[in-house]
Amino acid sequence: MKEQELILLGLLKEKPKHGYEIKKEIRNILYLFTGLDLQSIYYPLRILEKKGLIQKSVSRCGKRPARFVYALTPKGESRFHELINRSFLSFKRPQFSLDVSLYFLRYVKPALAKRKLRARQLILKKLYGELKETAESLKKKNPESSLPRILEHNLEMVGAESCFVSQLIKTF
Repeated sequence: MKEQELILLGLLKEKPKHGYEIKKEIRNILYLFTGLDLQSIYYPLRILEKKGLIQKSVSRCGKRPARFVYALTPKGESRFHELINRSFLSFKRPQFSLDVSLYFLRYVKPALAKRKLRARQLILKKLYGELKETAESLKKKNPESSLPRILEHNLEMVGAESCFVSQLIKTF
């Protein structure tokens, strides 16, 4: 819950938002690098509200139905800073789907393993190109955005895996 809490508090630190707006931002932007997929945004928001980290108010805009807008409380602001400072030094092992395949590699015929690894290599190259293009585009559009740095980090990880897979293919 700590990472999810940090994300929700961070999104509300930008400005007060309604639940759908938060969910949309998670789905369209943050999911790319966090993997966070919230089925319901309202349950975690209710927990944060009960903890006193956020407050909910009702907002009406024209003839639209009323909706809840969530904002950070001073306690939530403090918790956000505590979590962000802690996250810089938190090391959670990245999980790569390839690791499970490598563990059981001895049960796969070498020709099939080589073919599958080459296919993975092609996917990694395509992913690398897309990440690089997106990072460069974002840098031009909004140089102050954090997203290009995140994509650069992801580029390094994809590049490292690509290198590893290339070397592994040579062992067959």
